Amino acid sequence: MLPKHILVPTDLSDGAEPAIEYACELAAKLGATVHLVNVIGVPTMGVPEIGVAVTSSMIDGLVRDNQAALDRIGERYQDRVNIGQRILKIGDAQDAIEEAAKEVGADLIVMATHGRHGVARWLLGSVAEQIIRSASCPVLTVRIAEKPEPAKEDDSQRATG
Repeated sequence: MLPKHILVPTDLSDGAEPAIEYACELAAKLGATVHLVNVIGVPTMGVPEIGVAVTSSMIDGLVRDNQAALDRIGERYQDRVNIGQRILKIGDAQDAIEEAAKEVGADLIVMATHGRHGVARWLLGSVAEQIIRSASCPVLTVRIAEKPEPAKEDDSQRATG
């Protein structure tokens, strides 16, 4: 059965854009609806170990800014595809994404993966991997291309130039 409701979790970064683009192209071909979800993660809200106090006005500001960003994404794509709900949640990313998938009746989740390796992955984990393991519907991941480092001039080029 082809998907009719596609959920796209986004962290609102430029790196998440390829997954949104892919989901919208797929949805347009299938006549599906794309739903967007952004999660304000628990670590974003304060880390007691480093003494950061989070006020309610800071949380309100994050909610307002992130909802506005979700709405802008929806508006950018609404001429090409049916954009459904634009959901903002606060809490654990895995739990919030799974909850959003149930709310919209998602039959596919399309999400970006950052491709972290080694210590970074061990410390930060992978939300995409967690979702792949626990989602009640198929998950399609879109790998974010790493930006190439700027070319460096080596000594031989400087000596001849």
